[in-house]
Amino acid sequence: MPGPERSTRLFRFTSALLLAGALAPAGAEDLVQVYREAQRYDAVFAAARHNLEAGRERLPQGRALLLPTLNLRGDATRTRTEVDSRDTAISPSFTRTPEQAGYTLSLNQPLFRLQNWLQYRQADHLVRQAEATFGQAYQDLIVRVAQAYFDVLAAQDTLALVRAQKEATAEQLAQARRNFEVGTATITDTHEAQARFDLINAQEIAAQNDLESKRRTLQLLTGREPAELRPLRADIRLTPPNPPDMQAWVDLAERHAYPVQIAESAAEVAALEARRSTAAHWPTLDFVATHGQSGASATSESSVGRDTTQTVIGLQLNMPLFQGGALTSRDRETAALSLRSKEDLENARRNSALATRQNYLAVINGIAQVAALEQALVSSQSALESNKLGYDVGVRINIDVLNAQQQVFQTRRDLAVARYNTITNSLRLKAAAGALREEDIEEVNRALAP
Repeated sequence: MPGPERSTRLFRFTSALLLAGALAPAGAEDLVQVYREAQRYDAVFAAARHNLEAGRERLPQGRALLLPTLNLRGDATRTRTEVDSRDTAISPSFTRTPEQAGYTLSLNQPLFRLQNWLQYRQADHLVRQAEATFGQAYQDLIVRVAQAYFDVLAAQDTLALVRAQKEATAEQLAQARRNFEVGTATITDTHEAQARFDLINAQEIAAQNDLESKRRTLQLLTGREPAELRPLRADIRLTPPNPPDMQAWVDLAERHAYPVQIAESAAEVAALEARRSTAAHWPTLDFVATHGQSGASATSESSVGRDTTQTVIGLQLNMPLFQGGALTSRDRETAALSLRSKEDLENARRNSALATRQNYLAVINGIAQVAALEQALVSSQSALESNKLGYDVGVRINIDVLNAQQQVFQTRRDLAVARYNTITNSLRLKAAAGALREEDIEEVNRALAP
């Protein structure tokens, strides 16, 4: 077979293999389907949802401190009393078994309890903190699902490219053996092709293992063996972040990033806790009311029973005077904790700004890298064509063709990985700014092959 015809055959085979990998089989799952399954199954997300439900209960608990309390207490006793008189002429001996029963209904309505009011305000911020924590978990799930999804695609691409390279190398090995048999090449060409073929066998085993590992990671999110996944469209064009201004993203992150919202709520809670500690020095005023009834069949002094009904209404004032210095120590402690929470908030803002800058640059550089690799792939394919043609006419040796083949397959893999990384980094950018939503994963889903 002439050299140009053999080269054309190789490229047709490689292109067909890559095209087969780029087309989604019938029934293949897309990114949104995998995300919905992860929403239902992922234990981390489920724990965050339950944590949100628990956090929202802080508000009714805080409100209860301002509302009245009503308690009912009842009791019933029976006592046996034996009295032995030392002088029965004056006081006879007797035995009595009096029975007593009664109930007390008590009402307490706080009128002025500054600590309770501040704790109610704390509850509101604790609910916001729980909601922000859940928002963070919601964004993390999107990123984790996208990362696991594209990791599987990248591993599949790697395995497909390794196998395509193995097929091309096998053909090159067969050609080297034929050329050696007819005396147009040395045994060195055969040994070089055989060494490269053996190396690719090892790479294929590693690629298969990596693909299985990535599929198990995706299974951890969805709870079942992953089906075939829809790949990216071959004609995908990556777009830069919108707005195309890094500082605008940083400003958004410093205000709305979920770690910042969590730290803001924690700082508010700590500040209110310092005020609650100070409020412990203030008096408290409650409205109290009790109503009770008790009855006794007899007493130890009298054999005549009686019934008693009592109703009390009044105000109760408590004024803390001295508690061994505990209150002032608590003041100093909560003040220090409040200052610490402010520093934690500043640190959260700085970290969010840093993560936003890093992800913004990763997206911009990723788009540039994809464009460069697309051009590099065209150049690598041209170089392979030239090296195969040169080998056929005797101006290139077998190792040149093998290296050119490896360069083509490596460039294809790097291009695929660069696309996946750029997409996941764009999701991380929105997550760092607190702007990642399900609509974003649906937009990525539309970039998959139909």
